[in-house]
Amino acid sequence: MTSVTHTPEDPLPLSRPRVQRSLGGQIVVWLRANLFASIPSTIVTLLLVFVLGKACVSLGQWGIANAVWIVSGSDSSACRALRGLGACWAVIPEKYRFILFGTYPFGEQWRPALAVLIFIALFVVSSRRSFWRKELFLLWAAALVVIGLLMWGGFFGMSYVTQDRWGGLPVTLILATFGLAFGFPLGILVALGRRSKLPAIRSLCVLYVELIRGVPLISLLFMASVMFPLFMPEGVNFDKLLRAQIAFVLYAGAYLAEVVRGGLQAVPRGQYEAADAIGLSYWQKNALIVLPQAIRHVIPPLVNTFIAFFKDTSLVLIIGIFDLLTTAKTAIIDPAWQSFSVEVYVFVGVIYFVFCFAMSRYSRGLEAQRTPG
Repeated sequence: MTSVTHTPEDPLPLSRPRVQRSLGGQIVVWLRANLFASIPSTIVTLLLVFVLGKACVSLGQWGIANAVWIVSGSDSSACRALRGLGACWAVIPEKYRFILFGTYPFGEQWRPALAVLIFIALFVVSSRRSFWRKELFLLWAAALVVIGLLMWGGFFGMSYVTQDRWGGLPVTLILATFGLAFGFPLGILVALGRRSKLPAIRSLCVLYVELIRGVPLISLLFMASVMFPLFMPEGVNFDKLLRAQIAFVLYAGAYLAEVVRGGLQAVPRGQYEAADAIGLSYWQKNALIVLPQAIRHVIPPLVNTFIAFFKDTSLVLIIGIFDLLTTAKTAIIDPAWQSFSVEVYVFVGVIYFVFCFAMSRYSRGLEAQRTPG
């Protein structure tokens, strides 16, 4: 076998240069691969672009170019003169305080506004991993007490406001936040109970889950509002908002229990055996080993349940509680603004979208952080 040697005059073989595509080239490659890969795909893409382009142009003309943004006083004649060719966004500054806060006393609406800001601040702080300590529970307890004091009042010169006057966004946040805050640990306990080796506990948890999941939420609210007071002793009555809150907690607990149970079944059996081998108790094993893994497995369905639950708070309309959607419907009863319900629903839809989209984005980030590799 002869060996090949390179003399100083002979250049060494060079590696093939790597071609760096520009951003524009990458976009062209992606478009060809995903949107124009074949003749049928190209036709469908062009049709969709045409339809979406036409819809965007029409929406821009209605919502921006021909829209009325401000009117003098409460005169809606300028909006009615458009005859549907443009949006009347002037209804939002005219009715936004009623939409957001319902029949809460006008001069005291800074109190529910501050309560909403406290809720948002709590959500932001709780989303930071650096704040996941025991002190966070104390912060939540203190903040919820402050929210209750702000909403009720009756001290420091603030007038007392009964819960019948509460409405709008604060009620939606109260129902959703308390429902999930108490429903999630209830769901964990029920999920563990369904896997218990004690027949009485397991049967009781199965009965609870199947009973709550077997009826619509509207029926639970109806029972809490109408039927529950009939079983109470004479003279004993709970506030309507509290009864609705209990119904939401029970509803959330049943659905979250099934989600968590699915995560528990996904944890490998070896994790249970390893926890038993090192001498952990039942609660230590579940709190330190099993539940963190189970919840990580079911983050997407958990957030999906949270989002659906947040939107289901609008069902309290049937028992006379003015949540955000109900106050929006009531705001356009005024004959002067009755024709502009679309704009009001768009405004409310944006609020729901912001909260739901924030939950969705946070869950994706949390899932990416907890996914190995």
